[in-house]
Amino acid sequence: MRGPGSWWRNKTTPAKVETYTRWSFHLFAVLEVPAIGLPAFAQAGTGLAASLAGMVTVHAVACAVTASRALDWTRGRRDQPLALLRALGTLTTVLAMTALVIETHGSPGGRAATAAGGVFAGVVVFGTGTLALGTRSRRRAFAVVAGFAAGSTVAAVSLGLPAAAALVTALLVLVGGGFLAFTSVFSVWLLNAVYELDAARETRARLAVAEERLRFGRDLHDVMGRDLAVIALKAELAVQLGRRGRPEAVEQMIEVQRLAHESQREVRAVVRGYREADLRAELAGAQGVLAAAGIDCSVTGSAPGLPAPVQSALGWVVREATTNVLRHGDARRCAVSLRVTDDLAELCVENDGVPDPPAGDRPGSGLAGLRERLQELDGTLRAGPAGPGRFRLTAGIPLPPPGPRPGVTPGTAVTGAADPNRETSEAAP
Repeated sequence: MRGPGSWWRNKTTPAKVETYTRWSFHLFAVLEVPAIGLPAFAQAGTGLAASLAGMVTVHAVACAVTASRALDWTRGRRDQPLALLRALGTLTTVLAMTALVIETHGSPGGRAATAAGGVFAGVVVFGTGTLALGTRSRRRAFAVVAGFAAGSTVAAVSLGLPAAAALVTALLVLVGGGFLAFTSVFSVWLLNAVYELDAARETRARLAVAEERLRFGRDLHDVMGRDLAVIALKAELAVQLGRRGRPEAVEQMIEVQRLAHESQREVRAVVRGYREADLRAELAGAQGVLAAAGIDCSVTGSAPGLPAPVQSALGWVVREATTNVLRHGDARRCAVSLRVTDDLAELCVENDGVPDPPAGDRPGSGLAGLRERLQELDGTLRAGPAGPGRFRLTAGIPLPPPGPRPGVTPGTAVTGAADPNRETSEAAP
C-alpha cells in the first residue's frame, strides 16, 4: 500500500530539488500577502486596507504564476514567458505607483501613508525578485533590480516625497530586491547543476559499460583473430592436398582440430575472466562509487581464503547491489557486511531511501540472475524491506568442510589423472 510520503520518495534527486525550488518561490508569493497586505488593516481604514490587501494578493498570484513558468523555461520545457514577464513588470509598476500616490497624497505621517509605503516597497521587492528568475544572465537580473531602485527614487521625488525618504525607499528596494534576485539566480544555477551532475553520472555509467564491451571485444578479437586465420589457411591447404590425394591432408586436418580445441579453451578463459568478479576489488569499488555519489558506505568483515567461485559470486552480488542503490531510491547510507563461518559465507547489503514499492521487487532488477548464479553453488539470495524506507539484500553460500576430500590420502597430490573423465569434460563444448 502506498504511504503518504511515497510520492516524494519515488522522485529522483534532481526532481526533489526542482520541487523544493518551485515551492520555495510559491512560498515567497504566499508570504507576500501576510507580510505586506495584512498589516494594512492595522494601519489604515477598512476600505483602504482592503484595497491595499487586494492589490498585494493580485500581485502575489501573478508572481507565483510567473515563477512557475520561468522555472519551466529554465529547464527547457517551454519558451521564455516574455508576455508574463512584461505583464508582471507592468503590474508591479502600476501597483507601486498607486501605493506611492496614496503615500504622498495621504495625511503626512499618518498610518495610511505608512501602510501604502510598505505596500510600495514590498510590491517592488517581490516583483523584481520574480522578474530576475525569468532573465537569461546574472547581469540582466541585477540590472532589473537597479532599474526599479532608480525608478523608485525618481518617482518618489517627483511625487513630492522628501529626498531622504526617497533614498531610504530606493535603498530598501535595492537591498530587498537584490537579495531575492540573488536567491532566484542561485536557485536556478543549483537546479541546473544538479541535473547536469545526474546526467554526468548516467553518462559515466554508460561509458563504463561501453569500455567493458570494448575490452571484451578486443580480447576476443586478439584470441580468435589469429587462430581463425591459421585454421582457415590450414583447412585450405588440407583441401588442396586432399584433391591431390596426398596423405598430408590428414595431418593438416588434425592440426586444424588441435587449433580449434585450443581456441575453444582460450575463449573460455576470456569469458571466465570477464564473468568472474574479485570480491575485494568489488567491495573497494562499491565503497568508492557510493562515496562519490554522496552516500555514506561502511564495509565490515573480510574474506581471506574464500574459494575463488565463492568470491566471484559474492563479488557479483556486491556489484548488482551497488547498482540498485545508485539507480533506485535516494539512499543516504549503505552498510555492507561480510560474515564467514566454518560452513557459510554471508554477505548483507542494507540501504535506506527506498521508494514504495521497493526497487528490488521490480521486474528486471537483476536479482533473478544473481539467484541463478548463486544456485550453482547451492547458495541463497534474500531481498526485501528491512523497515520503513530500508531495503536489505542477503546472499549466503555454503562452504566446503576443511580438510582433504574423502578418498584422498593426506599428502597425496590430486591431479587430472585421478579423474579419467576430467580431460574429456573440459574439452567438451
